[in-house]
Amino acid sequence: MEFSKTYNLGGVDIDISTGKLAKLSQGSILLKMGGTSLLATVTVDKKQAEADFFPLTVEYIEKMYARGAISGARFQKREGLPSEEAIIKARQVDHSVRSLFPKSFKKATNVILTVLSYDQEHDPEVLAVLGASLGLSLTGIPFYGPCSGVVAGYTADGKVVLNPLVEGREEFLAEFLITGVDDKALSIEGWAKELTEEQMDQVLDESMTLIKQMNAAQTDFINEYKKAGGEITVETEVEYNDLPAPEELINSIKEAKYDAIKDSLFQPERADRQKLINTIKEELVAQHVSPEATVTEMDISNAIEYIARKIIRESILKEDKRRLGRGLKEIRPLSAEIDLIPTVHGSALFNRGLTQSLSIATLGPIGIAQILDEMEGERTKRFLHHYNMPPYSTGEVGRFGYHPGRREIGHGAIGENALKNMLPTEEEFPYTIRVVSEILNSNGSTSMAATCASSMALMVAGVPLKKAVAGIGVGLMTEDNNEDSYKLLLDIEGIEDFYGDMDFKVTGTDTGITAVQYENKLRGVKLNVLKEAFRLAKEGRSQVLEVMNSVISAPRPNLPANAPIVEKITIDKESIGALIGPGGKNIKDLVAKATEFGKEAPDINIDDNGIVTISASNGEQLQFIKDTIEKNFAEAEVGEIYEGVVDKVMSYGVFINVSNNITGLCHLSEIFKERVNVDMEKIFNEGDIVKVKVISIENGKTNFSMKDIEQDPSIQQKIDNPQDYPAPEFKREDRRDDRGDRRGSFNRDRGERRFKRSRF
Repeated sequence: MEFSKTYNLGGVDIDISTGKLAKLSQGSILLKMGGTSLLATVTVDKKQAEADFFPLTVEYIEKMYARGAISGARFQKREGLPSEEAIIKARQVDHSVRSLFPKSFKKATNVILTVLSYDQEHDPEVLAVLGASLGLSLTGIPFYGPCSGVVAGYTADGKVVLNPLVEGREEFLAEFLITGVDDKALSIEGWAKELTEEQMDQVLDESMTLIKQMNAAQTDFINEYKKAGGEITVETEVEYNDLPAPEELINSIKEAKYDAIKDSLFQPERADRQKLINTIKEELVAQHVSPEATVTEMDISNAIEYIARKIIRESILKEDKRRLGRGLKEIRPLSAEIDLIPTVHGSALFNRGLTQSLSIATLGPIGIAQILDEMEGERTKRFLHHYNMPPYSTGEVGRFGYHPGRREIGHGAIGENALKNMLPTEEEFPYTIRVVSEILNSNGSTSMAATCASSMALMVAGVPLKKAVAGIGVGLMTEDNNEDSYKLLLDIEGIEDFYGDMDFKVTGTDTGITAVQYENKLRGVKLNVLKEAFRLAKEGRSQVLEVMNSVISAPRPNLPANAPIVEKITIDKESIGALIGPGGKNIKDLVAKATEFGKEAPDINIDDNGIVTISASNGEQLQFIKDTIEKNFAEAEVGEIYEGVVDKVMSYGVFINVSNNITGLCHLSEIFKERVNVDMEKIFNEGDIVKVKVISIENGKTNFSMKDIEQDPSIQQKIDNPQDYPAPEFKREDRRDDRGDRRGSFNRDRGERRFKRSRF
């Protein structure tokens, strides 16, 4: 059945419809906002999966046709792998809905969000969580929604703009995607230019107001759909709960192995902890699992994990005792080093407990900035932060991932958001900047360790970072069935993240927040808890910054010796074409010649304003390029001496070509000291290299002089002795004959023209 309704949400009309498209999916929703439309579809498997996790997948699909374009790639026109932006948006939707299902629900669920049209004014990201939530609500599966998401921008005059239009967002001081349900936040992700905690309170409060309106609209839509005759088949064949295994099995294992599980959890070393847990599991599998039994090995594992979760939480909630005896607001031991790696432009190592990140910064010419061909259009990206976490970082065996997964992309994104607004502008620092964070040890908050190491690596490389940026994670433990009884944990380690209720990551400087990435495992967290977490993160951030500043407190004043040298010069706009040449010939020739002066080819980038950005591997290469460009495109200055090429020899002087912009005549009176009758073709040849001084520029014509300027000896000797090269004498009759021939030719030609005219 087709059904549609329009809602005004945040001052924008959003059309919601179902029943027309993708009818074979269990939940299909079409959303329209202005000229932007998004199709949300949900399909659910019929069988429970044998897994210890909820097999939910979310895809955010962007197509070039959405904005009426074809991919700019020459050979590949079909969209390939999703962009990193699309992956991050899919992760945001996943973080928003994953916790809103019973723990025992294990049916594979697939959410696909396809952008069908994009008017480049209304951002489809605003519709993503809304569409996913409505689609899930139509399926009838146990979903504790509705939930919605808003894009929140913070302006320079202290206002929060919700679901803004695309144009003007670059002026924001912060931008976040915030999702929520029932006065609780589900996820937050975004960047800021040193927002205070009080300003973040304002962003959260105003965002939640619109989220509640959007949730109410969803409830109304579902109710009106049912009233109109729409059917939603609610799944009742299984009673789902938040127990991952049969209750009888959990109680049995708890009674028999509670102390053994607790002892394993409080082992200092991860390997010892895992060894004891494996021993417990093997014993229980031998006791409970058989061909006749209904209990599976998966049930045993889930039951052990459930009991372990209870033990960790009870220790913190009732005894304020963390696994290794740390206080709730105590950070693990911190240390940092720089310059670990030779040759690279900048390197830094950051340690927090067992977590260890090595970040390497590399500088390159602005011309190699990444070009992105996305649904929104083509753009360049000059700062890249990449995050890698190989299997050895957790002591595990596995193939190295050459292609980053969603986790790697998401963790790289928070580091990029954290640092990008502390970087100098392209005009101030015309470099492409790449930082790679290699996670060498992983025991919680690796993305925050990566941000700290990357901040230091940039300073080591001489990047004029405005301020150092540090990151810290905050965790949450909440009493079951009583969300008002909770404890916040500063700097969570891996096991606290695994068994805890949220992973709340905040980066910032000594004065404000630069990035946030928050996800929860509850059905949302109240705003007052998050506000408290922001302030606890500030305390932790200041402690981390002290350690970082003790190692390097300011960017190095000079770039590394092996970093490219970048300098800008300006040429006249009309000379851009001449510098580039037909098909880029001139600029390619210049690059080829300049390569002889360095280990690598230089990069020469020219913008439409005539600003030439030169990136060279050394000073000699840079000077060669500058000299060549300036020689060819500089304007002539009276009194300046130039080197040029004899372009043409005449009886009255020579024409000299200094550059594309500087050409002129050197009259024989400005060559010889006295007036002479000389054969100029015996003094100069076309192609001779000479030095000349500009003596005047009149009506765009440049006049040169060679007087008192030392030339090449072979030419100077001729100039000094012009009497040895006299001009040939012309006889009067030769001149008369020549004149007569010319007159005869003229008369004949005139007679022929008259004859032709008379014929008509």
